[in-house]
Amino acid sequence: MKKILQYLFEHKTLSREQAKEILTNISKGMYNDHEVTAFITVFLMRSITINELEGFRDALLELCVKVDLGDNKTMDIVGTGGDGKNTFNISTLSCFIVAGAGHKVAKHGNYGASSISGASNVMEQLGYKFKNDNAQLKREVEEANICFLHAPMFHPALKTVGPIRKNIGLRTFFNMLGPMVNPASPAYQLVGVYNLEMARIYNYLLQPTGRSFTIIHGLDGYDEISLTNDTKVITNKGEFIMTPEQVGKRMVEPQDIYGGNTVEEAAKIFTKVIKGEGSWAQSAVVLANAAMALNCTGEYETYDDAYHSAVDSLETGKAFDALNKLIALQ
Repeated sequence: MKKILQYLFEHKTLSREQAKEILTNISKGMYNDHEVTAFITVFLMRSITINELEGFRDALLELCVKVDLGDNKTMDIVGTGGDGKNTFNISTLSCFIVAGAGHKVAKHGNYGASSISGASNVMEQLGYKFKNDNAQLKREVEEANICFLHAPMFHPALKTVGPIRKNIGLRTFFNMLGPMVNPASPAYQLVGVYNLEMARIYNYLLQPTGRSFTIIHGLDGYDEISLTNDTKVITNKGEFIMTPEQVGKRMVEPQDIYGGNTVEEAAKIFTKVIKGEGSWAQSAVVLANAAMALNCTGEYETYDDAYHSAVDSLETGKAFDALNKLIALQ
């Protein structure tokens, strides 16, 4: 690792093959915590290259525990995290709205590294038991329309670096990798990114996969549709800007979508919103993200049709039913 670090400290970049080999070695525990911390820190001080990101992705996908959900065409809604905004669990809630609308979801998530409550924190708090048993996950998707994939159970490297990421407490390149390494290989993906550079990188990496994707970036720095400002939207078909009024019917204030100070608070907000008892702003933001995901499936004529389907899922209790069914299967 000393040679690698010396090489990187000279402002050199890794090839795709080198990046893959290093991350493979990290997952095998070949370097100590200090070496791995130093390695991660390099990428906090400069932008990651596409070759490096592809190499890291290759390593995680090669080492991961694969998930086969049969003929179910699944959706994942995931933000890179690391936007420093500490919003409530918008993408996880959106997943349940999508499931309530009758679409299959394989949600990939982890504990919050730079936020108080990541998807895994809130799912665990709600009573979900993490697993990588294929038959059980498939049953959840078929009966509740949704399963949850806790990243460290599928990716040995993420388990190894989890405590280091938590100690650093800053956004690292692992935030960028999360949405690209869902072990269920979903057919549709809504990815939220924290800056425009990441949006371009994701566009470059997702175009060749053939899957239907939508990349979103809140122009005031959110890795999701926040309705606090305009949203940059990139799809297989092109890119455009949408206003809060277009995606969510009105603007909201940043304090309206704050996620609380503890995991318990985050779970309380989650439960309120999914029961249809959240504030207007909380519901509006979740509906906008769910609608964008539904629209990504290509099964709706217009975005507004997808939005009405999301509203129906939340207001009729179908989203809450999906959560209850999922927890009952634990």
